[in-house]
Amino acid sequence: MRAGRRAAAVLMLVDLVLPIALYYALRAADVGYVASLVVSSLVPGTGMVATLVRERRLDSVGLFMVTAMLVSAALSVVGGSPRFLLLKGALLMAVAGGWFLATARGPRPPALQFSRPLLEGRTGARDASWDGLWAASPRFRRVWRVSTVVWGAGALADAAVRVVIALTLPIDLAVGLGSLQYGVFTAVMLVIVNVYQARAGLHHPRSDLYAGAGTHR
Repeated sequence: MRAGRRAAAVLMLVDLVLPIALYYALRAADVGYVASLVVSSLVPGTGMVATLVRERRLDSVGLFMVTAMLVSAALSVVGGSPRFLLLKGALLMAVAGGWFLATARGPRPPALQFSRPLLEGRTGARDASWDGLWAASPRFRRVWRVSTVVWGAGALADAAVRVVIALTLPIDLAVGLGSLQYGVFTAVMLVIVNVYQARAGLHHPRSDLYAGAGTHR
């Protein structure tokens, strides 16, 4: 658990803090808007790529992260306007939201894929296999499908806010707010999703959600 938290902290540092710090360092050195945005946009996702190369596997979560990084890099290369480059964050959030909504009824919704390494065996019926729950419990499947839809809708709303910020605010301010928005978005969505999941019984070991599923490891 501690190792997972350390890995998450390092990933957040690389993907969120380092790019914005690099952008403002370049701007302080009188580097132009476009060049600063291009260079800083290449940082996010490198940690995920390194993990994928080391472990030689690519699941749906990893595939999304790599795709997001490649799209971001491509937009940085072809875009000549700093406003255009700022819009890439909105585009990526819109793509993420659309992907969540489109795959919510798939065999493994993204919300489940992201949450499983952190929650399985640590919340609810801790001795229950999520594979068994997924196969046997319609309510369990519904929890993760609804959670995925909520994340998808939230990402689309976040994308709309990013468009407004990118097109209306001073560029240097928009860059900082865009980065800060990732943290705000994640915190708000975690509260919303966790409240829903708690009410649905996901975190309670005696919840009817786990009754009669035959899911012990």
